[in-house]
Amino acid sequence: MIIKEISNLLDCTVLCCEEHLGSDVHTACGSDMMSDVLAYVKDQAVLLTGLLNPQVVRTAEMMDIICIVFVRGKIPDQTVIGLAEEKGIVILSTKARMYEACGILYESGLRGGANV
Repeated sequence: MIIKEISNLLDCTVLCCEEHLGSDVHTACGSDMMSDVLAYVKDQAVLLTGLLNPQVVRTAEMMDIICIVFVRGKIPDQTVIGLAEEKGIVILSTKARMYEACGILYESGLRGGANV
């Protein structure tokens, strides 16, 4: 699945790195706890979260996550968006809640990665 499809499925607003919407993704995860993402998530490409701080982008970079979807209509401030732009990480925002957004992506064929 490409990021553009995720954006369409979740009716997202693209906040940065629109030039990367054609990038392929194979897995996803949903979490508001970055420690869980760091501890348990491997080889993820899309992170769904409601957390709005710069640590989300730093965690995404460390885990090779190429797209962050902020749920519940949340929009991060310019500091977070600017950091994501520097790192080439697509930022999307959807009005869907986390559970709903994860379900839509799962139902559309996007699965979670292997947990360690």
